[in-house]
Amino acid sequence: MQIKVGFGYDMHQLVEGRDLIVGGVKIDHIKGLQGHSDADVLIHAICDALLGAANLRDIGYNFPDTSADFKNIDSTILLKQTIGLLKNKGYSIGNIDSTICAEKPKLNPFIPSMQQRLAEVMSIDIDDISIKATTSERMGFVGREEGITAYVVVLIQKK
Repeated sequence: MQIKVGFGYDMHQLVEGRDLIVGGVKIDHIKGLQGHSDADVLIHAICDALLGAANLRDIGYNFPDTSADFKNIDSTILLKQTIGLLKNKGYSIGNIDSTICAEKPKLNPFIPSMQQRLAEVMSIDIDDISIKATTSERMGFVGREEGITAYVVVLIQKK
């Protein structure tokens, strides 16, 4: 069995007039994330980690923000397509470990819903998806509530 590890990182600016979608879950907040797609920072970081682990470049290469095909797209669609790319190379997901960094809103109450949604989209066990939420202790752009970041490590395997 071949095992590989991937790392993903994403950030998006918080702006008024957009829905806040994180981990495939809509969260009630006065601001949402700015981006070409729905700007789901967690899913984008997961995609990058998975693509990197399988040596399939990154999310911007596979789903460019210059393409009208991806304008305002639901990021769960990008994640499904990423899973398809991995399967084409013979890989399956071992586990995902992620951290979302946001000052507000508090994301801990939404973690079970995010895990459930991501497990459904990727067709993996909910216990294989770890999501943690933290703040930046009011430091930097996250601390000033200007944006949200996500960090992800994945393990993939080929039989």
